[in-house]
Amino acid sequence: MKILVTGGAGFIGSHIVERALQDGHSVAVLDNLSTGKRANVPERATLFVTDLRDRDAVAHVLREVRPDAVSHQAAQSSVAISMRDPHFDCSVNVIGGIHLLEASVAVGVKRFVFASTGGAMYGTVPEGKRATEETRPAPISPYAISKLAFEQLLGTYRAQHGLQSTILRYANVYGPRQDPHGEAGVVAIFSGRLLAAGGPLRINARTTMGDAGCVRDYVFVSDVARANLAALKGQVGERVMNVGTGQPTATRELAQQLVRIAGPPAHEDFEYAPPRPGDVEYTVLDATRFRLAFGESVSLERGLRETFDWFRAASGSAAPAS
Repeated sequence: MKILVTGGAGFIGSHIVERALQDGHSVAVLDNLSTGKRANVPERATLFVTDLRDRDAVAHVLREVRPDAVSHQAAQSSVAISMRDPHFDCSVNVIGGIHLLEASVAVGVKRFVFASTGGAMYGTVPEGKRATEETRPAPISPYAISKLAFEQLLGTYRAQHGLQSTILRYANVYGPRQDPHGEAGVVAIFSGRLLAAGGPLRINARTTMGDAGCVRDYVFVSDVARANLAALKGQVGERVMNVGTGQPTATRELAQQLVRIAGPPAHEDFEYAPPRPGDVEYTVLDATRFRLAFGESVSLERGLRETFDWFRAASGSAAPAS
């Protein structure tokens, strides 16, 4: 199968590219390298340095590749940036996405998989509850609104053009090669600071300065990659699937786990900050559909350890003596 991965030089996209190549597929990558890195793209994948906002260039790539399936990971993925510059957010996530849809229909793409957001789509979930795929969206940031708008566009393209699509609503994804920007960048930020002794770990408040911070559902990138590959192959029966763990973790708890993993001389040194505009206070996904399809997700402890070990190796730091 020929697969095109947009954003394939980025954190999540590059893991999908690797998994697709391992499965024996032919893979092309469309990425403008604004946040992605050329080094993340395996040699066996063809890289097109192209911006989604360039309609003609996107159409050219699709005509050249003629993929059977598209995995659409490219996005403006920062809630904070979307709050500061909603025009830019929309230009990438909605207008750029339409360019991709138009080009996909024109060359006869059979299946389209979209990286949506579960972490921001449902707004603040009631304490102790989990958002299911049927939970009514309640986006509070331009980023989440643009993701919801594109989900609805997919419905139109399915009805009008027969483009089969699967929507994967991610929890907060973390793992090796993670960028410190975006929804779950906190894992990369904390790991980098612990390795560089770069000062205290900042806990942005959930509601009040000094509290444990917002509560999130953190999902390891390998789980996201396997869900994408299954969807690309038409093996996900549901049109919408949450990709998460169902486990709530506050920012301070996340920081404490990473401090333990880092080992000496790391110690708990936290700095408390006010709530950030656009941040959802509590968001945890119901992962029932994911578990039924793929089994249990990677545990947070294992995923954080693999992630921190990767950052440690990338930084050239030695592991502490046991």
